[in-house]
Amino acid sequence: MAVGLAIAGEGRQYNGRITRFVVLSCMMAAMGGVLFGYDIGISGGVTSMESFLKKFFPEVYTRMKKDINISNYCKYDSQLLTSFTSSLYVAGLVSTFFASWVTRALGRKPSILAGGAAFLAGAALGGAAFNFYMLILGRVLLGVGVGFANQAVPLYLSEMAPPKYRGAINNGFQFSIGIGALSANIINFGTEKIKAGWGWRISLAMAAVPASILTLGALFLPETPNSLIQRSSDHHKAKQMLQRVRGTNDVQAELDDLVKASSISKTIEHPFKKILERKYRPQLVMAISIPFFQQVTGINVIAFYAPILFRTIGLGESASLLSAVTTGIVGTVSTFISMLIVDKLGRRALFIIGGIQMFISQIMVGGIMAAQLGDQGGIGKGYAYLVLILIGVYVAGFGWSWGPLGWLVPSEIFPLEIRSAGQSITVAVSFIFTFVVAQTFLAMLCHFKAGIFFFFGVWVVVMTAFVYFLLPETKNMPIEQMDRVWREHWFWRRIVGEVIRECKIEAP
Repeated sequence: MAVGLAIAGEGRQYNGRITRFVVLSCMMAAMGGVLFGYDIGISGGVTSMESFLKKFFPEVYTRMKKDINISNYCKYDSQLLTSFTSSLYVAGLVSTFFASWVTRALGRKPSILAGGAAFLAGAALGGAAFNFYMLILGRVLLGVGVGFANQAVPLYLSEMAPPKYRGAINNGFQFSIGIGALSANIINFGTEKIKAGWGWRISLAMAAVPASILTLGALFLPETPNSLIQRSSDHHKAKQMLQRVRGTNDVQAELDDLVKASSISKTIEHPFKKILERKYRPQLVMAISIPFFQQVTGINVIAFYAPILFRTIGLGESASLLSAVTTGIVGTVSTFISMLIVDKLGRRALFIIGGIQMFISQIMVGGIMAAQLGDQGGIGKGYAYLVLILIGVYVAGFGWSWGPLGWLVPSEIFPLEIRSAGQSITVAVSFIFTFVVAQTFLAMLCHFKAGIFFFFGVWVVVMTAFVYFLLPETKNMPIEQMDRVWREHWFWRRIVGEVIRECKIEAP
């Protein structure tokens, strides 16, 4: 029995090439990823700064400084502290469903614009915060911005990209997340050295830079041909945009598929109800499973709390922030490598290779910490730097597998009629489990200690097996013909194939 094989044929191929117009448009849209990445990086850095803890979380600061009997693993265990990080994802979860309606009814461009504007307001509030409530309100506005951006940007990139290069262009979203996180880590490393203790304000307020670029840039973004056809009966305008996007006048084949997909889409009044139908079962399973697995890789443990984790193993405040910069560089470079090879090797190969790499490095980190780090004291510098190297290996594995592909695959598998609903489910599941991991990690670290890495390692085994058996290859398949990969997959054809046969029997 074949397991998750690629489709037999490539389907109807469209004309077109990578144009400067597409590259510039996608680079601007991908600034939404920079926003998300910057927030991930900045929250972990400022929560390790003593001046920030002293102002907003004095009980954590006191415990860290004065409680000599507390376990290394429990110094930062505070539900109030984790609420600073996780509050953003609650707001993002709620806003993504409203963003789905905006994306479907008004277009991808308005959602991106709304995301940039909300993030800009949140950055201003965060940088100016003088109490905990103002700080959290700023985080909520950031969450609204991230909810809109994460809903619209992956769809925008997938719809603008030629099928042959869709993987590389869509992976630019994760690459942008990496750039944002790396920028945040570098800024944290610099602002921590400000002796007056207000460096955290710069860190939080600097989020306004990418937010301003996205908000202004979104005003000039073109709408995708898919969205133009979905929202209007004027196919001439969509054809002109498609010709400009593809760099050729011969776009009739692709236009015909877009019009056909749109005509189906316009008959759907309730896409969230529609996606529950049996024929969309593979897409629904992937919309839930892939973002869930992406979060239980444990990557956000590293992304949110890397500086805290490095302080736990005995590195100083500045060294911890510098270590986070190092892992940020590794993640960004590995995602760039993924952009270059994803359309050659395919999605499945990168998922599986990255999963094996992450599992081995997590088990080794857990083993070293279990053997060397007790409740008091630190571990030797040699072991500390070995842990840092292994975490770098882990981050690299995520950077060319579950990081970019966790956004790419869901954004390319949905038919147009359920695309905005499907993407909203993907983003919502991602936010739910990002919130759960962010809110519980410091408590889990306190109770599981080094076992936390074995916990996430088991999940990596499960998700790698899931990809091997249940995810078909999607590289080079035109986005409006993606239903073929499910009909030809060894498992999913039993479900969607039965629906097709039932439809033929019912037809006169």
